[in-house]
Amino acid sequence: MKFGKKKIKYDESVDFQESKNPWKSVAGKTGKTLKVVVGIVLLLFLVTSSFYTIREEEQAVLCTLGKPKAVTKPGLHFKIPIIQSVQKVNTTIKGFSIGYYNYSDSDEDTGMMITSDYNFIHIDFYAEYRISDPVKAVYASKDPVQILENIAQNCIRTTIGSYNVDAVLTTGKNEIQANIKKMILDKLEEYDIGIQLFNITIQDAEPPTEEVIAAFKEVETAKQGKETALNNANKYRNEEIPKAQAEADRILQNAEAVKQSRINEALGQVARFNTMYEEYVKNPNVTKERMFYEAMEEVLPDMKIVIQGTDNANLQEILPLGPFYQEGKTEVQKDQ
Repeated sequence: MKFGKKKIKYDESVDFQESKNPWKSVAGKTGKTLKVVVGIVLLLFLVTSSFYTIREEEQAVLCTLGKPKAVTKPGLHFKIPIIQSVQKVNTTIKGFSIGYYNYSDSDEDTGMMITSDYNFIHIDFYAEYRISDPVKAVYASKDPVQILENIAQNCIRTTIGSYNVDAVLTTGKNEIQANIKKMILDKLEEYDIGIQLFNITIQDAEPPTEEVIAAFKEVETAKQGKETALNNANKYRNEEIPKAQAEADRILQNAEAVKQSRINEALGQVARFNTMYEEYVKNPNVTKERMFYEAMEEVLPDMKIVIQGTDNANLQEILPLGPFYQEGKTEVQKDQ
């Protein structure tokens, strides 16, 4: 029994080439792996660049092929990679100083200003602002904060130049702040750069020399003393006026009471006189005698009126004036 044998042809040239360049197959596998890695990285980049997050204190400007759009809602948002770009803007209230404190390390002294009476003064302001329109803040100007600072410096110098040094240092600060704020707001509305001024206040104001500083401090102290004296005087007035009014009311009430009492008394006397007159018309003689005796009772309450006849037996006591009568009788007996 015969079995057939199959001959396998061996290509020695191929074996020779592989044995001659063994890195060729490894390079092919590495290239494929690198392409896969690059693809994964590119995919991750596209995925991560397709989303952006806006915090509560931020707003964003989404630009699509050169057309900007404001995105104000906080949270996660989607954008098209490469085609759309996002620029975030902080909308919280911030501030900056204008004056000599802000430039103490430089040669520029923006705090040195001149007043209307040609006095020099050092003054320092603090301005508070926020971004109100992110699109305009990003695209209307290169640096809106710097523009605001330049506007504020111009308005400050213009306003300070219209007041004298005494007003700047003492009594006119509130008015100066209000005028500067209004001027800055008008210019910001005109320029429309997407930034909003909240407030601007005077932090400090001092003359350039120590002697002048001391003099103005004395003036300020004197004015404060004046205000204190006025306040105390007003307090005393407010306390004393109610007391005086209460005393005046009491006097008026007493006067009204006395007046009413006098009126009532007069009315009573008139009523008595009318009654007496009516009786007098009826019996004039009797009324006269009665009135006489009543008057004598009032004038001589402790005396007796005695009508004496020819003899002592006919003595008649008319009014109870016994003590006077007894005393008179005793004196007569002594004289005898």
